Amino acid sequence: MPTHAKTGSKPAIQDDFFIPELCQPEALFSLVLLAELLVLVLVLAEPMTPGFNWVRLALASLFVQWIVLLSAALLCRLRPLMARWPAWGSGLAACLLVVLLTLGCTAVADYYSLGGPLSIKGEVNLYLRHALIALIMSALLLRYFYLQSQWRRQEQAELRARIESLQARIRPHFLFNSLNSIASLIELDPGKAEQAVLNLSDLFRASLSKPGTLISWGEELELARRYLSIEQYRLGDRLQLDWQVSGVPDGVPIPQLTLQPLLENSLIYGIQPRIEGGLVKVEADYRDGVFQLCVSNPYDESTQTLPTKGTKQALQNIAARLAALFGPKASLSVERRDGRHYTCLRYPCARLMQEA
Repeated sequence: MPTHAKTGSKPAIQDDFFIPELCQPEALFSLVLLAELLVLVLVLAEPMTPGFNWVRLALASLFVQWIVLLSAALLCRLRPLMARWPAWGSGLAACLLVVLLTLGCTAVADYYSLGGPLSIKGEVNLYLRHALIALIMSALLLRYFYLQSQWRRQEQAELRARIESLQARIRPHFLFNSLNSIASLIELDPGKAEQAVLNLSDLFRASLSKPGTLISWGEELELARRYLSIEQYRLGDRLQLDWQVSGVPDGVPIPQLTLQPLLENSLIYGIQPRIEGGLVKVEADYRDGVFQLCVSNPYDESTQTLPTKGTKQALQNIAARLAALFGPKASLSVERRDGRHYTCLRYPCARLMQEA
């Protein structure tokens, strides 16, 4: 997921590197499992004997696992340096490192005669065999890492293009509705209309100055309050607001212009049709790494008109952006109960913007 990172920081360089963080538990477990499968294949490929040689399997496992763990540790330490090199250079260096470690471990095993006594020719063949196996396996694994990295880059590029397209649809929609609200206010109170234009200018300056897809909850809340200040001029006392958001840290990430369309729908379909207006309630909660947001407004079946295509499109855009950014666990739901219309969204976000 995109985040606001400091320019020139090392993590930003490393995150683009095709060799993953091999010190992570998941990566180490995968390497150990692959190494053990390789040992099993090598042992089974040897000439058949009446009984299975468990000692041979144990010694080969110990030998290969030492090479794997030492290679992972060294590559993990050298990763920041290798990330600055071209991909072919870092891949070649990683292969050479694995081959050298293999030869070193072979020399130690040969010194202690762990595989039994060998002739000079047998020793040469053993070193060549181990070096060739290490070169082939490391090259295949690095090739896999490189293809995975390219696939992730392409997927992220497609995701950014999709999100930017959805974001581009919301911004003009928001602008046109705000301008319509200001236009209706000009005849009633030119002074308030002028102030509303200034608020709209500040709102869009804040919105367009952030090129990233995600902003903090505090920034999104400020954008929503600026929008409501424009609508408050037009609706007056008919618009009542209840904010229950004190339990949410300001650094919770949220897609830009998510709350504003929900508030706009509440005003259009919950406040404007009612002569007496009504209460718009904003409830937000952040608990156990999950963010929840609900916007509700009065609902009266007799005064409701059919939702427009634009309303459905705005909600679909929000749902699509949440799914693209936070995965299948993100959701957007709409329900009516107890005389109120609820639009709620929920998605996991374990890290705050400052931590990300």
